[in-house]
Amino acid sequence: MPATPSNVPEPSRTDPALIRNFCIIAHIDHGKSTLADRMLQLTGVVEQRQMRAQYLDRMDIERERGITIKSQAVRMPWAPSGGESATHILNMIDTPGHVDFTYEVSRSLAACEGCILLVDAAQGIEAQTLANLYLAMENDLTIIPVLNKIDLPAAQPEKFAAELAHLIGCDPGDVLKVSAKTGEGVEALLDEVVRLVPPPEGVKDAPARAMIFDSVYDAYRGVVTYVKVVDGTLGRRERIKMMSTGATHELLEIGASSPEMTPADGLSVGEVGYLITGVKDVRQSKVGDTITQQHKGATEALAGYKDPKPMVFSGLYPLDGSDYPELRDALDKLQLNDAALVYEPETSAALGFGFRVGFLGLLHLEVIRERLEREFNLDLIATAPNVVYRVVMEDGVEHIVTNPSEFPTGKIAEVHEPVVRATVLAPSEFIGAIMELCQNRRGTLQGMDYLSEDRVELRYTLPLAEIVFDFFDALKSKTRGYASLDYEPTGEQSAALVKVDILLHGDKVDAFSAIVHKDKAYAYGVRMASKLRELIPRQQFEVPIQAAIGSRVIARETVRAIRKDVLAKCYGGDISRKRKLLEKQKEGKKRMKVVGRVEVPQEAFIAALSTDDSSGEAKGKK
Repeated sequence: MPATPSNVPEPSRTDPALIRNFCIIAHIDHGKSTLADRMLQLTGVVEQRQMRAQYLDRMDIERERGITIKSQAVRMPWAPSGGESATHILNMIDTPGHVDFTYEVSRSLAACEGCILLVDAAQGIEAQTLANLYLAMENDLTIIPVLNKIDLPAAQPEKFAAELAHLIGCDPGDVLKVSAKTGEGVEALLDEVVRLVPPPEGVKDAPARAMIFDSVYDAYRGVVTYVKVVDGTLGRRERIKMMSTGATHELLEIGASSPEMTPADGLSVGEVGYLITGVKDVRQSKVGDTITQQHKGATEALAGYKDPKPMVFSGLYPLDGSDYPELRDALDKLQLNDAALVYEPETSAALGFGFRVGFLGLLHLEVIRERLEREFNLDLIATAPNVVYRVVMEDGVEHIVTNPSEFPTGKIAEVHEPVVRATVLAPSEFIGAIMELCQNRRGTLQGMDYLSEDRVELRYTLPLAEIVFDFFDALKSKTRGYASLDYEPTGEQSAALVKVDILLHGDKVDAFSAIVHKDKAYAYGVRMASKLRELIPRQQFEVPIQAAIGSRVIARETVRAIRKDVLAKCYGGDISRKRKLLEKQKEGKKRMKVVGRVEVPQEAFIAALSTDDSSGEAKGKK
């Protein structure tokens, strides 16, 4: 652990007027983590020999994929140039850029007074740049526009500075130009942060109120809670109370991340740091909760965060049924680290006991599944992702369906599906290809704006079910990788949706059922039937694979029987002897067909349900 630099003031004695809380927001791959690396080096909190690229990205998955999944807070000292001697404390949060992790960004913005809006000088404004900018404006943050990667040969800083200035409503000369890779302009940017971002406001003498914005589980130390102190002061060995649960604990350790955990005597107004109480129960530290003192504490909690709504649901089942308790514990611990994760137990006739898990998108699903497998050594099957439907029956009864097996039978009046407002930014030459793709996915054009002569913004209303699979892949391939996508939920619409069941030997297999649009039901049935014909091993009897809507079969494939050659011992002789043997075999097959049940191997489930060939968003977003 690196030693804390001597010029970092003790957290408990820092004047709030010297504190600046800010975060870095941008689209994917615009250089947020690289800029954070340069800031860590310039402020001296990480020694050169310990420096590595993407220093704040702690997870293996983040480093492999080159994306930020978890926001990371770090405390840095900075004495601005220009004769001002006071060393300021900068609390910086590096945020994710992917649309699936917008909730992480919104929580980070609530803990800050200002933000750096970063734009790639070679690519310009992208869809997620706009989404993050609107989030920052909603939170009334001071926005510092910055162009990154000005050292690239393809950079067009003047053009994109004008575009960014037009968007924010400032002068193009106010847009800072930096190169996070070489460090050019980063010192001037830190000076601007001190000059422009307002200090935090809070009452120092009031009872303590601290907002939990993140927590992690440490196997040795229990739950580590990250907080921003809004009012008052929290000190070591003090007894604290969680205002939503009423639970009380003793503060064993309190301090700041700079960027490793550095213990201190306490935290006061405007400071961002961590608390350790030694609690092992993960449910006791809820993101958005307010912490105060047990005695003479605050009576009114802070506003907290808006709960995220899961957009995509998928069933997670352990390959080995005995791993079910381990999966439950693992999800508990991950939920502490990822407040957007929701789950409930469910059972499947085909797959046994598991959980129905709600995700914010397909990349979120991929990341959670990978973390469960890596960090907790679990082997999992994930069922095909689907969205939440509202089914209204003719007698007026409503059903909320998160799983195709819950789809009601009987007379259905209408089915409502969630819709999103999608924003696509792309060069204007690809307008035709994008429109064709969106119309094929049942999209409705809401509007179109030219950001400059050669860049266009298209706004579409699309059914969520149509974009959670391979929409992003298709968009990238049709626009040679230049388009960017952002979407947000806008409600629901009525649609002609049906449930397609897959039957093996006449028995429904709930894990393979899907809710699809009436026009695409036949294609889904044919695809699943032919996929299963390849995967299911041949039995000693013929196995029909059928796709059906209700009682109507729309597609069929057959796994042919393995036939034993009963005539092998007949060499010559009367034909009636051969016929007798064949009749005997036919009787046996008929009897076996009645008793026999098709055994579907786990590999077939994994291959048929795997999202790997349709997880375009997960693979394509980086």
